[in-house]
Amino acid sequence: MRQAIMDADVGDDTIDVDPTVEQLEQLAATLLGKEAAIFMPSGTMTNQVALRLHCRPGEEFLCESECHILNYEQGAYAQLSGLVPRAVTGDNGVLQQEQLAGLIRPENEHFTRTRLVCLENTHNRGGGRILPWDTVVEICEWAHDQGLQTHMDGARLFNAVAATGIPADRWAAHFDTVSICFSKGLGAPVGSALLGSEVLIREARRHRKLFGGGMRQAGVIAAGALYALQHNRERLLEDHQHAQVLADAVCQAEGLELVGEEAETNMVIFQVDPGLATAAEFVGLLADNGVQMLAIDRDRVRAVTHLDVHAKQIEDAARMIVASAQNLTDGSQAPVNDGAQY
Repeated sequence: MRQAIMDADVGDDTIDVDPTVEQLEQLAATLLGKEAAIFMPSGTMTNQVALRLHCRPGEEFLCESECHILNYEQGAYAQLSGLVPRAVTGDNGVLQQEQLAGLIRPENEHFTRTRLVCLENTHNRGGGRILPWDTVVEICEWAHDQGLQTHMDGARLFNAVAATGIPADRWAAHFDTVSICFSKGLGAPVGSALLGSEVLIREARRHRKLFGGGMRQAGVIAAGALYALQHNRERLLEDHQHAQVLADAVCQAEGLELVGEEAETNMVIFQVDPGLATAAEFVGLLADNGVQMLAIDRDRVRAVTHLDVHAKQIEDAARMIVASAQNLTDGSQAPVNDGAQY
């Protein structure tokens, strides 16, 4: 990937054409069965441009209460586009169509207008949960029947593809726009893409420019994303297997509880017994012993597997999860490893 970045053929993606960016966008559009794609620096930008495409200031979109757009993008929908979210709590990130029925505002001067349904697949705070296929189809068909648009935050869509065998274009077919990320499990340093019709993506270029996402010789970073899309999709199953090793360790550890029944993809979220430690304290203990995870709230910890962590490191991290929980239970300190960071 680094060699591809060094060898990238570049142009000017803002004024004319950057050939590497163009190649990336064409491949992404082909894989997702969309007419066009546009490369952007981040998934936050692709999501926010999508919201802006579908909604005008003062209008409303429906989303799941734990989704990335609502929780991790600084309320950009309000700050940048004047939009209103209506959040619905799903089952570990999964909404059902009947939860949305009746939420569309009536056409009345007192109410905002409901315009859009957003789904996230896989679901970050749901522990990498894959949205059930039938549920996605049902929600999107209902939304379109009601005159609503649909957007998928597919930052980890290729994890869902790898786990289910359902091709990316079949997932994407039910959405007017889809965002995908190259810097998650695919392993590129930076970059995301927004996909949709030629008309929508042409309009998206204007909004990308407004948000500061117009880039000149962007082929330098697009080359890493292109390499990731060409070479790293199939290996995502390895990350899923590694995540299950960590999930099994959590299930063995006293005072820890796995969120969900298993690791569906490359994420593991687990609950720390408040009587044992806070999530931040547990993460700190792991960090002292070479394992890096993230406290996502007071009691929950998130672990993400990726191509830079190999099987032996995963096994070591799994043992450290169990040892750290046991030593906290016993009131002692976890053993220090050899200083490696996983």
